[in-house]
Amino acid sequence: MFISPMLLHKSDHPFDDDNYITELKLDGFRTIWTKFNDKVRIYTRHNNEITSRFPELINIPIPNGTVLDGEIIVTDNLGRPDFEATMERFLSTKSNNKISYSVFDIIYHNGEKIANLPLLERKELLNEVIPEDTPLLNKVQWIEGNAEQYFKLIKHHELEGIVQKKADSKYQINKRSHDWLKVINYQYSDVFISGLRKDEFGLLLNFDNGKYAGLMEFMPTTNRKEFYKQYRDYIIEENDKFIYLDPKLKAKVKYRNLTKKGLLRIPSFVEWAN
Repeated sequence: MFISPMLLHKSDHPFDDDNYITELKLDGFRTIWTKFNDKVRIYTRHNNEITSRFPELINIPIPNGTVLDGEIIVTDNLGRPDFEATMERFLSTKSNNKISYSVFDIIYHNGEKIANLPLLERKELLNEVIPEDTPLLNKVQWIEGNAEQYFKLIKHHELEGIVQKKADSKYQINKRSHDWLKVINYQYSDVFISGLRKDEFGLLLNFDNGKYAGLMEFMPTTNRKEFYKQYRDYIIEENDKFIYLDPKLKAKVKYRNLTKKGLLRIPSFVEWAN
């Protein structure tokens, strides 16, 4: 039985409030785990069943009538979530990357829907369902408040970010709620625009040294209009997919991290750079 998960709103900055709990934002992919009538089903947040991709999660010691919400991750040699390694494991069961299912909520317990219980009460039930953490199955740890200091620690260790949740929040199925907030530890860089995609919006980016930096698909409408007004002055060649530009237009972008190939992960426009 698929449950469409509760989604988070973005917050630009962490804040200290004891009415909220603070969790580490894990850099993996959202996973709904269900078990009814001795049948385990595992889903992505978009209702794609992926049970066969993760056979190690089929026989974990969870009772019938349970629906869990969490994140499947693979960690690097420093114990940090590694998104690329996670996706490699997702795409191939032959991958040697060992997964961890880190659970942060429970939506059904003993066959009953408990979404209307306060978050901290659901956390208590989750402790009963997963009494002992293992490398394969574990609970996401949380603290009361102290988000600002926690976020500083996250930045120091180059982790993805934090999540702040109202301690009494209900689980709002299939809704994006301000009761749950994510604060992303973005990185920033000045890059040059070296081209644009023809079929749908996307800008090719270069680093200062001329090396390719990635494709940027996120740019506010106002800034897109500014770009379209001037890009023709910089065209140097084109093919059926791209228009290539003399890399003179410079922009500040934010991104999650550098990929193993040295590219910007999910770059988005911040402002024009001088």
